Amino acid sequence: MATALQLPTSLGDIRFAVPQPRTYERISTGIPAIDALTNGGIPRGTITEIYGPASSGRTSLLFSLLARVTANREYCAVIDTADAFDPASAAAAGVLLPRMVWIRCGGNAEYALKCCDLIVQAGGFGAIVMDLADTAPRTAARISLASWFRLRHAIERTPAAMVVVEQQLNAKSCSALQLELRSEEVRWSGREYGKLLRGMRIRAESRKHHYAQAAEFAVHAIDG
Repeated sequence: MATALQLPTSLGDIRFAVPQPRTYERISTGIPAIDALTNGGIPRGTITEIYGPASSGRTSLLFSLLARVTANREYCAVIDTADAFDPASAAAAGVLLPRMVWIRCGGNAEYALKCCDLIVQAGGFGAIVMDLADTAPRTAARISLASWFRLRHAIERTPAAMVVVEQQLNAKSCSALQLELRSEEVRWSGREYGKLLRGMRIRAESRKHHYAQAAEFAVHAIDG
């Protein structure tokens, strides 16, 4: 015997549920201005893009984040596409190297993408970094949007924060947070032919969906 399906007689009988925006736990970067700009830091379970030209503060922000992650007794992975990562500088910035996996890709962006995918699937990391900062923009742009979508869906099922460091945006709509960095002021000391870099003032802008907010922070040289 068939059961009759009763349909609503008017639009007033239909109830629409508005989905609530998803909230993400965040990792403090250790830089108060950036944490305030990003409502608490780098979100877990998403892709964050940190981009800008050379000497724009990308590495300083990355080291500060990794220092916080490892100090929190979590492990992090750095997929070093161009073999540019400097462990000594990272350790001097407070990164606990025994809690970090460093993967060198010899300049091959395809290897970096595959390694990133494997690390995400493996789990157990608080932060996963794909460093494309010293990779030519044309080479980084060859990573397809479909690959970024796959990484985004994979990272959503983990408690890890995925951070892509680069010269220009690549993941684009697949990233939940986009931080553009540039240096506003560079401070030197010493004479004309023996100057030492003492620090920089960095401007950071949070960009997403044509909406931007800005903050500034200072980077100081570490005396050896």
